[in-house]
Amino acid sequence: MRDDPHDEVTPQTEIWIGRATNRFQWLLALGGAACMALGIELAVDSAWTSGILALVMSVVGCIAAGLLMLFGTLAFVHVALKVDTECLEVRCGHIGVPRRRIPLDSVAGAEFVPHVTPRHWGGWGYRWRPEKGTAVVVRRGEGILLSLWDGHTFTITVDDAEAAVRIITDRLKPRTPGGGR
Repeated sequence: MRDDPHDEVTPQTEIWIGRATNRFQWLLALGGAACMALGIELAVDSAWTSGILALVMSVVGCIAAGLLMLFGTLAFVHVALKVDTECLEVRCGHIGVPRRRIPLDSVAGAEFVPHVTPRHWGGWGYRWRPEKGTAVVVRRGEGILLSLWDGHTFTITVDDAEAAVRIITDRLKPRTPGGGR
């Protein structure tokens, strides 16, 4: 029997996956789909007497606004964070774009952030602020703050961020000779 519980070796899973979702953005995507439907309706069933130019501008404007809203919001409905033994990978939306891959060798530390809000970053999505660094914010709540060796920071909103920080921090520990940690 061991006296010190810190001497025990706990097995490490090879891959940890976390997600965060923002269901409110589905409403914005629905608004984008409605704009596209309006543009298509104008193009198909129009009786405009004010000229073809006004009709074309309305149709193109509605479809363009709808596409921007639809794909812009669907890209940030959720974020997935995958941590393996070599790197972290952040993927956004259903397509997984934008994606950022950060080797663990370039991570100096990981910190739990209990309250990340879109307001502090200027909105939802993939954000950059000179005084704060880069972030992927899909909802308010807990997140991870990564300090990189090049002096930059990267913040990610993810569920169970405390577990992710523990796993990342554990994998940042220097390896001892012989392959152990």
